[in-house]
Amino acid sequence: MEPDRPALIVRAARELAEAEGWEAVTTRRLAERAGCGQSDLYRHFTDREAVVAAVAVDGYAQLAATLRAARSSTDDPQHRWTAVVAAYLDFANGNPALYDAMFVLTPDLSFADPDGPAPLEAAFAELRRTLTPLAVGADLDAFTEVGWSTLHGMVMLTRGGRLRPDLQERREAVVVAHLRGGCPVPRQPEPTAPAPD
Repeated sequence: MEPDRPALIVRAARELAEAEGWEAVTTRRLAERAGCGQSDLYRHFTDREAVVAAVAVDGYAQLAATLRAARSSTDDPQHRWTAVVAAYLDFANGNPALYDAMFVLTPDLSFADPDGPAPLEAAFAELRRTLTPLAVGADLDAFTEVGWSTLHGMVMLTRGGRLRPDLQERREAVVVAHLRGGCPVPRQPEPTAPAPD
């Protein structure tokens, strides 16, 4: 049986990127690693960017499966969000090159496009399902986007060295508590009127 050449190329690109960074993923090195000629590579992908996009789509499928497993690990809706937060952060931090392909190197992949790749919607749908019981009275999609944005921001700021590593567990606890409604945003203090003369 002939190997699934596109899948081999995608796997080779991801492995090379995780080992050496995306700058090392040239079509020549990719063809060598996948065990094919460059012409064979171009038969399946128009260019390097198409390979990166395929890696990203594959990554979204893996992320969706990871989040689904975390969500399904408990029957308690409150604990589901805790499990999903940990799973998301573990996925992102454990696969930095894959995460870059998904969120940094492929700006044309849109979640709002109904004709876009199904794995993108599947990953977002897992977050939405997890947050549905917590979003009482809120716009569910907006609530989900805030949860996702918070997780993504934590990943990128941590990777950029902007957040203190010793506070990681406390940050996760705040994110969980805040979206559960246990960490209300404090009100701004009322301005004090000047004392009469």
